[in-house]
Amino acid sequence: MKKEKLRILLIGYGKMGRAIEAIAAERGHTISAIVSDKQIDISHICKAYQPNIAFEFTSPAAAVSNLEALIVAGIPTVCGSTGWLEHWNSIVGLVQKEKGSLFYASNFSMGMNLLFKLTEIAGRFVKDLPEYEVSIEEIHHLEKKDIPSGTALTLADKLLIELSRKKSWVVNQPLPHSDSIHITALREPNIPGTHKIKFSSPIETVEMIHTAHSRMGFADGAVRAGEWLMGKKGVFTMEDFLHDSFSKTL
Repeated sequence: MKKEKLRILLIGYGKMGRAIEAIAAERGHTISAIVSDKQIDISHICKAYQPNIAFEFTSPAAAVSNLEALIVAGIPTVCGSTGWLEHWNSIVGLVQKEKGSLFYASNFSMGMNLLFKLTEIAGRFVKDLPEYEVSIEEIHHLEKKDIPSGTALTLADKLLIELSRKKSWVVNQPLPHSDSIHITALREPNIPGTHKIKFSSPIETVEMIHTAHSRMGFADGAVRAGEWLMGKKGVFTMEDFLHDSFSKTL
């Protein structure tokens, strides 16, 4: 089946936005308009440039208002901004009200989504082995605003589902919390993203690590998600996309 060509409204033109621009061109799509300012006149952009999809990769402060404007304008949207999920229910409600299309992921990398799946399996494996303590470490570039990362929170949420002995997560706390998942969040120069899950017992340690060497893996997954989103209505995540694309494998 031939994929519809995307005419992309790219909102956010940082390093991730530039990576999406490059991958979209490689896959035969067009960037109709680029917006770096969070103050967006969606109706004007739609009339002037006629995009058929938007990619929203900005900041926690800008994401919600951007998403609201895009949903009301009827533009299918792929969102990778993190740090705004306290507004998730209201955005989902708006998508349903407007019969819109939204694809959200904290991380679009195929490799990271493999780690998400492995984390679920590992959590189920150690749920009845309380001697294994679990922790998460994430390292990102200095410009990243949200702490911990959205990806680290996704990993923590998957573990919380599997481990009844864990009730919540804490970040950068000096002492271990027996009923919480401890997240260490570090910010260092020029780090696209590293995430480590550690299961430690008195006799051994098991670690799973995802290291991004560039943003191209994230951008490739985002553009593929945008291709998949076309023609669909509702709110979707990488789990929907991966299940639809790789159901025999998963």
